[in-house]
Amino acid sequence: MIKYVRSHVEQTSLRVQIWGKAAIGLYLWQHIFGGHLEPGDVTAQWREGSQNAGKTYFSFLTGPSVVPGYFSVEAEHVVLVLNGREPAKVAYATQWLHFAQTLLETRKIQHAAVVLLGNERCNNAWIQPYLKRNGGFVNLLFVTYDYAFVNEEDIFQWPLGVATYRNFPVVEPSWSMLHDPRSYLCNFLGTVYKNSSRETLIEILKQDGLDKLCWIAAREQWQPQETNASFKNYQDALLQSDLTLCPVGINTECYRIYEACSYGSLPVIEDVMTPGDCGNSSMYHSAPLQLLKTMGAPFIFIKNWKELPAILEKEKKMSLQEKIQRRKKLLEWYRNFKAWMRQKFINTLENSFLHSDKG
Repeated sequence: MIKYVRSHVEQTSLRVQIWGKAAIGLYLWQHIFGGHLEPGDVTAQWREGSQNAGKTYFSFLTGPSVVPGYFSVEAEHVVLVLNGREPAKVAYATQWLHFAQTLLETRKIQHAAVVLLGNERCNNAWIQPYLKRNGGFVNLLFVTYDYAFVNEEDIFQWPLGVATYRNFPVVEPSWSMLHDPRSYLCNFLGTVYKNSSRETLIEILKQDGLDKLCWIAAREQWQPQETNASFKNYQDALLQSDLTLCPVGINTECYRIYEACSYGSLPVIEDVMTPGDCGNSSMYHSAPLQLLKTMGAPFIFIKNWKELPAILEKEKKMSLQEKIQRRKKLLEWYRNFKAWMRQKFINTLENSFLHSDKG
């Protein structure tokens, strides 16, 4: 046993501390890394976990008590998980970047990377000066949405994941999730904005009486916090529907896509670009959702909700056996997707941190 432990200690040549200061940190740690947190209570002020992966020992810290300067930095390398969605969040993220910069300047740490919940219109210009390539100190940036600056060298696309800020759980696929017939062909539970494609979607469902076959709960106002009842309702809808309709919001990518995958409900995605600065990068030309498409996501992509009635007609004719096969394929793909993201993240950090100049 001592030999085994020793060999493991020798193999880990990097110590990386992840500071989870945005909810997507929980998607990274619990969903992609399959990591645990102590204490288990989601409202705890301070939560931490650790695991060995590849050549690296990762520790993860999160919670309101994790404040710059008030915890011990026990690694030579740090990953900051930050929220850059709006000005107030950017101001808070900037404080963390300045803290990391001070640690670097005083040689307390050697390298920094950032996982960023990007702006939904890809207005992320504020982070650019902090990147090493622009004279800053951040070696690597993993950012959500189709940011045009993704180059697969030091800027990478990162998945939005599930709504961990609403405590969406890590779902373990069960036998019944795969094999049971589901009561609804499709579901859409969400906000219907005026003059949006979501209005068109609801109209189309009502026209053909398709709303009788689907679980539709439309509301006019966005609610950041679910009640327990409405959240349970939403999870039941995913579990009880063969398809989950994913209309665009401010961005094409939404939490619903990943949440549907968790329950084996196939996403039907409105594959259109939204206004703003998101789009193709020099590496990928399939925006929106370049990451998911590149990874071969087995979703249904449509350009217009008028295509939906034909899709639902086809669904009616599908046998349970065919649906089971499709669910298996979806759950397997999602499992592989998370494993691939984890491996890519680890490899990218190791290649950068182990091979770049110290300091």
